[in-house]
Amino acid sequence: MTTEFDLGRLLSERGAERYELHARHLNHQLPRMLRTIGFDKVYQRAEGAYFWDADGNDYLDMLSGFGVMGLGRHHPVVRKALHDVLDAQLADLTRFDCQPLPGLLAERLLTHSPHLERVFFGNSGTEAVETALKFARRATGKPRILYCEHAFHGLTTGSLSVNGEDGFRTGFAPLLPDTAVPLGDLDALERELRKGDVAALIVEPVQGKGVHEAPPGHLRAAQELLHRHKALLIADEVQTGLGRTGDFYAYQHEDGVEPDLVCVAKALSGGYVPVGATLGKDWIFKKVYSSIDRVLVHSASFGSNAQAMAAGLAVLSVMENEQIVANARATGELLKSRLAALKDRYELLADVRGRGLMIGIEFGRPTSLRLRGRWTMLQAARKGLFAQMVVVPLLQRHRILTQVSGDHLEVIKLIPPLIVGEAEVDRFVDAFTAVMDDAHGGGLMWDFGKTLVKQAVANR
Repeated sequence: MTTEFDLGRLLSERGAERYELHARHLNHQLPRMLRTIGFDKVYQRAEGAYFWDADGNDYLDMLSGFGVMGLGRHHPVVRKALHDVLDAQLADLTRFDCQPLPGLLAERLLTHSPHLERVFFGNSGTEAVETALKFARRATGKPRILYCEHAFHGLTTGSLSVNGEDGFRTGFAPLLPDTAVPLGDLDALERELRKGDVAALIVEPVQGKGVHEAPPGHLRAAQELLHRHKALLIADEVQTGLGRTGDFYAYQHEDGVEPDLVCVAKALSGGYVPVGATLGKDWIFKKVYSSIDRVLVHSASFGSNAQAMAAGLAVLSVMENEQIVANARATGELLKSRLAALKDRYELLADVRGRGLMIGIEFGRPTSLRLRGRWTMLQAARKGLFAQMVVVPLLQRHRILTQVSGDHLEVIKLIPPLIVGEAEVDRFVDAFTAVMDDAHGGGLMWDFGKTLVKQAVANR
């Protein structure tokens, strides 16, 4: 009996129900939120750094799926690799053999961090973090993990325990007994290390929430402190890794930093097949897999699957052949410098910061009396509303997708595909300038701001 399945027909017949289906069967708050801010768009196709709607209008993607689409959407090399691996009909996931693709991807990935020797492949960033937490505890024999205030490392229970945002943690206690320290505070780190029970510090070299990085020299000094107390340094490079900040890994901006464990995911997938990886030192892996009896003490059912490995190998090949890291560095410097040049022009623009193509635009209290009153109104209702007021017209009027960097933050985070160039920089800066002109001129943005205020008050 032949089973027929026509994906194109299914999408054609029922694709228009997308928001209703989501509201009925998935997270019902997502379509509600999208409709509230006017983000309930219907995108028909995507390529590179752009989406298109049914009318043929293009939208510039400055979000890249929260960093997943490092090479943009549907890169031809990655697509071909996936077609090839499917056509090869490999004997995948037998569980009792050693396929070549995981070893080849591990070998290639480790060339970018030569002080590390081994890799565990999972399925996501949060799973890569969970792996690092388990490995650190096993390797050191200590229970406690330190993390930084405002950190984001994932939302499963272990990674949630090292999440520095209360909004994500509320309602899910009890979590693991881990401890937050301020980013960049070596004294606070040393106080915790003196207690003798710390297995590791996990840190984003550039924090995704707010786009903050530690002071120069902090990671190296923290590493020395940790090793002195027989604890490990875990670098969470899930978003910052694979070229995002203008080096292959963000920790490489600082000489002498060699994390004991490194977590990667997102862009390694090519935007197609979920994959996460935890890279580590040989002695740590040998502590975890200490005997034949413990060969499966940590594993993942879909880890190292052929499609994910093929996508990862294709991504690394593209990054090397198309000089993706260098492009991220050069384009990021251009974008940041052009935005920073606007600070003197707009009193609501407080700061522009970041590395490579991970840029934070922060808004702050204006000086003029007229704007100050409006700013105060928004802040009284809910911090972060002004940033949302900027994000919405960027999409509605200029067809540019961005995000607010975190709850209750007046920061927009730009993490576009690493393939963007001067044309995309021009388009974004022109649109951002128009939106800021409107904000400082008292235009329609403030009418939308009143709507956001009413919504915020209603949700209290």
